[in-house]
Amino acid sequence: MTITADSPAPAAPTDDAPLALSAGAWHSVCNLADLEPNWGEAALIGGRQIAVFRLATDEVFAVEQRDPATEAHVMARGIVGSRGERRTIASPLHKQVYDLATGERLDGPGTSIAAFPTRVVNGIVEIAA
Repeated sequence: MTITADSPAPAAPTDDAPLALSAGAWHSVCNLADLEPNWGEAALIGGRQIAVFRLATDEVFAVEQRDPATEAHVMARGIVGSRGERRTIASPLHKQVYDLATGERLDGPGTSIAAFPTRVVNGIVEIAA
């Protein structure tokens, strides 16, 4: 499934939003129930592809869909995991590991990916992008 979100949602407090490398207007993306736990989906927000992940805890994360190592738009198909307390996504192509909250590459030196603040408002997933 590819989700398209073009209209920004109204702003609200973001105390529980993850850290981000990039941020912008809030966009309603989908219902939380539309996302399978521990699986990614691709969203198109203002022409930019974003990978959205719902964890088993109902936490939602969003990172750039483009894999920086290969330039392929595949991160939604990555492997969800963790490194200690940090939630992670591993590229499905070469298995580079990134922090879902910050986009920082964790398995060695290399390019980070953009991470976006997320929130769930009345059951709707919103992303600031």
